[in-house]
Amino acid sequence: MSVRDVSTRTAAPAIQDMPRPAWQGINHLALVTPDMDATVRFYHGVLGMRLVATLMAGPMRHYFFEIAPGNTVAFFEWTGGGTYCKPAGWRVEQPLQFDHLSFNLPDHDSLVALQARLQEAEVEVTEEIDHGFIHSIYFTDPNGIALEASWWVVDATGRPTDYGDELLFSDPSPVPAVAELKTAGRVSSTPPTYLAGDELPPDPV
Repeated sequence: MSVRDVSTRTAAPAIQDMPRPAWQGINHLALVTPDMDATVRFYHGVLGMRLVATLMAGPMRHYFFEIAPGNTVAFFEWTGGGTYCKPAGWRVEQPLQFDHLSFNLPDHDSLVALQARLQEAEVEVTEEIDHGFIHSIYFTDPNGIALEASWWVVDATGRPTDYGDELLFSDPSPVPAVAELKTAGRVSSTPPTYLAGDELPPDPV
C-alpha cells in the first residue's frame, strides 16, 4: 500500500471556531524496547520515573513510567528486535517519525542535578546547551533512544501568543501557515490524513 499524498488541503475555518481540546500534557508516549528489564532499571532506577502500570498487549509487555500527574512514557517490548542509536536532531537517511523525547524540568538547578545524577550512574550526558528560550542536556537510554531534559528559560506555554517575539519566533523564513496565523489568527486549510493499514479512498476527481 502506498502512502497517499497529503499535500492537498481542506478549508478549515469552522473547526478553529470550536473549543480547543483540553490537553493536559502527554498521557503516554509509546516507545519500543527489546529489553524491558533494562528499561525498568533505567527509567525507574536511574531517571527516577515511577513504574506505575504493567500489562500484556497481546504477546507484548507494555509498561508505563510516570513523568508527572497524568503524564507517562510507555514501552512495548519487542523481544528479538534490534535497536539503533541516533543523536537527537541528527538527520538520518532511512524513514523516521520519531527523533527524540524531552522531559520538562522546573528550573536550572533541577537540570544540573539531573546531569550529576546521570554522570553518577555512568550515563553519558552532554554539557548544558543554550537554545535561547530553553536550556537542555542530552543523553540516551539503553535502547538507543535519544532523550533530552529541558527547563524553560522563557516559558512559551500558558501565555498569549506573540508572533512578534523574536526569542520565541526566530525562524527568519517561516512556513506559510505561520504567516496565516500571524495575520489572520488561523490557518486557511488543513491536510487530510488516513489510517495506516486501511484501504485508501480513491483520489478525488
